[in-house]
Amino acid sequence: MLRRGLLLLFLALLLLAAGATVALYHFSMSALNEPGRMETYLVTKAKFWIISRSARGPLPQAPPYDARSVAIGQMAYGGECANCHGVDGRTPTDIGRWMYPRTLALDSAEVQQWSDAELFWIVKNGIRLSGMPGFGKIHNDEQIWHLVHYVRSLGTPPR
Repeated sequence: MLRRGLLLLFLALLLLAAGATVALYHFSMSALNEPGRMETYLVTKAKFWIISRSARGPLPQAPPYDARSVAIGQMAYGGECANCHGVDGRTPTDIGRWMYPRTLALDSAEVQQWSDAELFWIVKNGIRLSGMPGFGKIHNDEQIWHLVHYVRSLGTPPR
């Protein structure tokens, strides 16, 4: 009986190894190819879960959300973010479109669904292995809040 159990375990491990080998053979590290549905789904779910968990807790005081804050954020955006997200924040540049994961339009539902705390965390810390840098070492918390306010302002249609 023990011998039969070991044989079944060995066969199961062999099948698992064969499946992993086939999956790795078909896996591409190229940023030019679009990822499959399963990869996209799993990575997106993991990203949302990790960022929402990381963004919990006390936040630095935000300046008032007003036209002044948005304008300050827009100036910082032009120097830091436009290279990938595009000058208007809505049309990623060629560089941004061919990064993996692709740079998002900041007015998109995917970006605008983040809470202010999550956007603050993303801008301050970046997202590892995504091309999104963290600005926490070059901008203070108030400047980061201004960037968050500018990103949030893109969620409304331009006038």
